[in-house]
Amino acid sequence: MIVGGAMVVAWLLIALLAPVVAPYDPIKVTVGDALRSPSLAHLLGTDDLGRDVLSRVIWGSRISLSVGLISVGIGFFVGVSVGLAAGYLGGKFDLFVMRGVDALLAFPALVLAIAITAALGPQIQNAMIAIGIVAIPAYARLTRGQTLAIRSRDFILAARTVGCTPLRIVTRHVFPNITNALIVQATLSTAFAILAEAALSFLGLGPQPPDPSWGQDVAYSTRYLANMKWWMSVGPGLAIFSAVFAFNFLGDALRDALDPRLRRSG
Repeated sequence: MIVGGAMVVAWLLIALLAPVVAPYDPIKVTVGDALRSPSLAHLLGTDDLGRDVLSRVIWGSRISLSVGLISVGIGFFVGVSVGLAAGYLGGKFDLFVMRGVDALLAFPALVLAIAITAALGPQIQNAMIAIGIVAIPAYARLTRGQTLAIRSRDFILAARTVGCTPLRIVTRHVFPNITNALIVQATLSTAFAILAEAALSFLGLGPQPPDPSWGQDVAYSTRYLANMKWWMSVGPGLAIFSAVFAFNFLGDALRDALDPRLRRSG
């Protein structure tokens, strides 16, 4: 957990302090410095327009992490709300809502995100909405399952007996008891959201040039791989790998730490 948490905190600090830690303007064109290999002046080299690759990676972290956090927030709020209502109320409402969730699950998540973003238009806000929508089913199913397991407990029956309203029972008794599983799911979903944003940007459906974006920069640099200009792809590629690895690693560690069964087996 310490390793994953440290990497996540490091990326968050890099994103927040991008104007301070970035050595150059990420969109400034300097033709005289075009296609420079890594050196002390440019640690990750420059692209064909003379833009510093390291600076673009640092500024690109703002877009990737903001998309990850905001889209996960959308999926979390909608999915948890739907799952709590379906799991606690049950009946026809549960049947109707979960069939809609199953319909979303019928499509591969990344393909659905691409389709939604293409329909709405290639903008970063639309990418956030699309990734948030495809994250809803995971939260809804997880929340519903946890709610079904908890609503039959004795303390829920006691709350009903003393006259607590369904809203109070859900918010004060059910939701606090399922937060551990939701925290783990949110961490893992952030890793998927970062990867999905990179894929959308690679296809031209994310931030538009000249704004820095990891996926967009990887796509832009592929034309120079045949000419051995490898550094243009290595910078954003390693950034995607390390950010996704950090959130996945943190999510696995949180799952082990928050699940009492895993702690006992360890």
